[in-house]
Amino acid sequence: MIRVTPPLCACRLNEVSGRVYESQRSFHSESSLFTSSTPMSFQTKALVSARWLSEALRARGSAVRVLDASWFLPKHGRDAKSEFRSRHIPGASFFDLDRCSDRSSPMDHMLPPAFAFAEFASRLGVAPGSHVVVYDRSEHGAFSSPRAWWMFRVFGHSDVSVLDGGLHAWIRDGQPVEEGKARKHEPTEFTATLNRAWVKTYQDILDNVETKEFQLVDARPAGRFRGTDPEPRDNTEPGHIPGSINIPFTTFLAPSGLFLSPDQLRAVFQQAGVDLQWPLCVTCGSAITACLAALAAHQCGHSDISVYDGGWMEWYTRATPELVISEGRGKHL
Repeated sequence: MIRVTPPLCACRLNEVSGRVYESQRSFHSESSLFTSSTPMSFQTKALVSARWLSEALRARGSAVRVLDASWFLPKHGRDAKSEFRSRHIPGASFFDLDRCSDRSSPMDHMLPPAFAFAEFASRLGVAPGSHVVVYDRSEHGAFSSPRAWWMFRVFGHSDVSVLDGGLHAWIRDGQPVEEGKARKHEPTEFTATLNRAWVKTYQDILDNVETKEFQLVDARPAGRFRGTDPEPRDNTEPGHIPGSINIPFTTFLAPSGLFLSPDQLRAVFQQAGVDLQWPLCVTCGSAITACLAALAAHQCGHSDISVYDGGWMEWYTRATPELVISEGRGKHL
């Protein structure tokens, strides 16, 4: 096991019903997420810092469960599970986005049925009273962990946060890491109910091309959106859905890998032509970085955010050629 002596933390903690919460004024980037059943003075943060997490894990009676939700595109040649065994936050479990999916779908890591998600979370030791903190090891600071954040929320577990800056921020802050397999946890009585309003289907997106009932933000890199750079998957050409707006996911992150402040995030959306007072749907290649865009909008106080779960992978497969907008090859039957 590799240990690094952590620095003292100045944040204040409170324990309420087995959950650990941070003082509302600490760390301006850690804005709030709460439900009507949660007291206004104790709000689960959508983003938490490395220092906050370190203190929360050491707090007596802490109900924090840490999950490594790292995932990489196949073309990157990286094995997220192997990298987890080499180095991870002490006590973390590995949240496998490919396994926690609809295995019957031809599309990548589509949402699983609610009962399957409940079983998966239960085996990871996540209980109804757990405060889940997810992170990933992307060089960007965040990439796939917001997908796990969104999955817990869409299945009704709102006590979930993303470690701002990911594993790199944790190590940069002098926090400890360990190696080896994840520790075993006793199964819990976790339950899940899908919030269908937060999930868009192919038909929803197709209808919206005409009705324009909601805005559609695509979080892929600009070249893939325009159709000038290749897609990372075989048999899929680049391009975009008619009427969609491109905001590459890295735009929401500072060079340090931390999320921009809420005011900076609002400016990003505004400059792209997104009205945060209107319904918003986010998409990308396969609904991974789309969830990062959803978290960014959530940080701005937007409450009406949905995710197109099939993403560009499904759209390119099913849409007719005229609905694949591209400066490149496009789609040909």
